[in-house]
Parts: sequence; C-alpha cells; structure tokens
Amino acid sequence: MPARGEPGEVVLSIEHVTVKFGGLVALADVNFTVCDGEIVGLIGPNGAGKTTAFNVFTGFLTPTHGGVRYRGTSLNGRKPHEIAALGLVRTFQRTSIFQNASVFDNVLTGLHRRGRSTVWDTLLTTPREKATERELADKAHEILGVVGLDRRSAEVAGALPYGEQRLLGIALALAAEPSMLLLDEPVSGMNANETVRVMKLVETIRASGVTILLVEHDMPMVMQVSDRIVVLNYGRIIAQGPPAAIQKDPDVIRAYLGEGKRRA
Repeated sequence: MPARGEPGEVVLSIEHVTVKFGGLVALADVNFTVCDGEIVGLIGPNGAGKTTAFNVFTGFLTPTHGGVRYRGTSLNGRKPHEIAALGLVRTFQRTSIFQNASVFDNVLTGLHRRGRSTVWDTLLTTPREKATERELADKAHEILGVVGLDRRSAEVAGALPYGEQRLLGIALALAAEPSMLLLDEPVSGMNANETVRVMKLVETIRASGVTILLVEHDMPMVMQVSDRIVVLNYGRIIAQGPPAAIQKDPDVIRAYLGEGKRRA
C-alpha cells in the first residue's frame, strides 16, 4: 500500500462542481474536501446526486462547471484509467468481478499493471518473468488475506455468496494500489454480520494508509465508520460535519432521516 501523507493534508478537492443533463441539475455548486487518512461519508436520499458525484470524481462524467483536483492535479478531462493510475480508485454499486475465474485469478488480473515483464519475457519464460509471477502471486494472496478471502482463493468467483463477491470487488480495487478508495454502497444487500465484516475491513484499509470516501444507505454503518459526513439533497450540499452533528441537523432530519427521527 502507498505511504500516507501529512495528517490533515487535502487530497481530494471538489470545487464548485455542477452537472446538468439538459434542464435537469444533478449537482449544483458542490464544494467539499477530503483530507489524507480520513473516512468521509457521502449520503443523501435516492436521486440526491451521490452516484453522479462519484462518476465526476472518477472521470466517467465531465462536470458542466467546476472541477476536481486530486493531490493538486486537476482531474477534469482525464479518463477513468488515467485517474486510477493517479491512485484514485473506485468500486461500483453492482458487483464487478470476473464471474467465471477463480477468486485468486480475479485479484491476479487486477494486479496486471504491476508486472515489469516484456512480451519477450512472457514468450520465453525468462527469469524476470518467473520472478514477476511469484511477486504478483504473493501480492494477490496478501490482498485476499486483507479482505478475508484467502481460504476461498481456488473457488470460482461467481459461486461465492453475495457478500463475499462484494468483498472480492473491494479486493480488485485494492489490486490497483489506491492511495484513495471510493466505495459505492459497499454493504448494499448485506446482512448484519457481513456489514460488520466490511466495517472492520474499511478500518483496516484506512490503517494501511488509504483515504476513503464512501456512499452508503446503511446509516448506522456510515455513522460509525465516518470521521465526517457530507449530505446531498437535490444535488446540493445541505450539511457537512462530524456524525454527531449530522444526526442532529434539522435539514438532514427533514431531507433524509425523516421528520422527527433523531437516530440514524
């Protein structure tokens, strides 16, 4: 995993981002930052603009106005693979794995860009090719250990229970060596035990030096793992701050948690 920067350093800066689809305003003048080592939750009702925001941050959408900077580098106009190469990596709402490959081969495929071998190394099976294969295999096993799937490495990915397929999706993201990880509804569809497992994993990933921004509808999970929370409603930020303050914010209660509900 990459080394962690100075505590408190801004690593992701969202600067007056607006996204319009014809006459529909999906995001309106969105401004917030994420600092190194933080876990920040991005929440809001369905249709609030959370997924649109993730798509802007990772190059799948170009903002109509405003911009995004990652560690001082503008992301405007960059393609998703270029942004991932900078260290900003995302997962998706739907499980995105190689269903017919083994769990191990899934992660090994995700590690392909780490390889140093040339075409000739591969064709001739040179010592460098063998060394690279061993290095990548060791890293794949290490990542599977982090997400708790090391005992499943030989199994077909598509045969895993749903919750473990989601964990494999996170393993694939980790294979890209992120310095910041964007998790899109990581516990969606999971039971209570699976959710606790992911919460522990999120803390483990942060402890390894990876900054995290997550979108999630499971409010107890978000409140427990996040250092700060940003709340969207109709494409606008209506509140941001620590979980305790967000839980009591009247605008958040009305817009998202429900009138009169004080508990996430």
